[in-house]
Amino acid sequence: MIREPSFTVGIEEEYLLVEQDTGRLISEAPDTLLKEVEVIIEGQVAPEFFQSQIEVGTRVCHTVQEARKELIRLRRAVAGVANEYGLAIIAASTHPNASYVTQRHTNRDRYEILAQNMQVVARRMVISGMHVHVAIEDDDLRIDLMNQTTYVLPHLLALSTSSPFWEGTDTGLMSYRIAVWNELPRTGLPESFDSYAEYQRHVDILVEAEVIEDSTKIWWDIRPSARFPTLEMRVSDICTRLEDAVCIAALYLCWLRMLWRLRRSNQRWRSYANMLIYENRWRAQRYGIDGTLVDFGRGRMVPYPQLVEELLALLTEDAKHLDCLAEVNHARTILRRGTSAHWQRQAYNDAIAAGASEGEAIKGVVDMLIKETLAGVSSQVAVDAMPPAR
Repeated sequence: MIREPSFTVGIEEEYLLVEQDTGRLISEAPDTLLKEVEVIIEGQVAPEFFQSQIEVGTRVCHTVQEARKELIRLRRAVAGVANEYGLAIIAASTHPNASYVTQRHTNRDRYEILAQNMQVVARRMVISGMHVHVAIEDDDLRIDLMNQTTYVLPHLLALSTSSPFWEGTDTGLMSYRIAVWNELPRTGLPESFDSYAEYQRHVDILVEAEVIEDSTKIWWDIRPSARFPTLEMRVSDICTRLEDAVCIAALYLCWLRMLWRLRRSNQRWRSYANMLIYENRWRAQRYGIDGTLVDFGRGRMVPYPQLVEELLALLTEDAKHLDCLAEVNHARTILRRGTSAHWQRQAYNDAIAAGASEGEAIKGVVDMLIKETLAGVSSQVAVDAMPPAR
């Protein structure tokens, strides 16, 4: 029997930098901004492809509560330094009206190569996400759990949606980020592999053919991390509300522990073809928590809230074991008051109804995102501040 994994957690978040007075996404970052952030959170911050983005990563966390404290510290640090430059951070997967043509990528060799290879596809990547790492030390177990976890990825995406706008237009999607991300190669759902060795053989073919330098250039919705003995979930939008991010990380952690528990009893989650899971991925991208997903076992559409209740019941034992029941059950709060995508649409539509111009309405959306990104993080923002219920 394979020893129980440590199930430690790490979370990466990518923020967008905006001007406080105008709400505009910056195109060029101040030279010293990143250096000042690094002084505060050394080793936990990095530039992203565009200068308007900044990425942070928690330390290895042994509990979900520890991860929450880390995210608070990281958001507070980046926001504090940004404020000194008249900037703010927003945790949203797209900016409501930024144009990708005005963006400048970070001056680093790897980004120069990416821009040259991908051309306009790379230039459109003005999107941010959240990645959750869970330690699964055994290589083959990591692959086995990856194969079974694809089923739940659409469920996690739906709870995280924060990208309904693109270049000033309401796209009609809850996660337009996914549509942009899909333009890159080696994205989407992973292949199914029988072992870690089989996975590595496929990676080696691409490396030997000089298609990629290493497996960090494989950008699936879930993948074995190239740097850590973790299974990295990458499908979700970044959550504007920190508590929502913690909820999704807890759900993912408990799902993996549930799968391990099944394996311990010589059971496993039923595998479904990617063609089926892609249908639910699309429905999550389009409708988020408002729609239905296909229940493959029953062969019919099921309202998303019903599926969440079934998921919570399935994971209760694991949430209790990992001491994150409250964080997992927060999914019900998300269902009740909506995701960031709902708040953004509501802020925009309310402003237009009140007589605001389109530009003023967009500025109102950004102002809301700035506030909600720091809800429960900054002492200047009330912890219980909450967007109106849907």
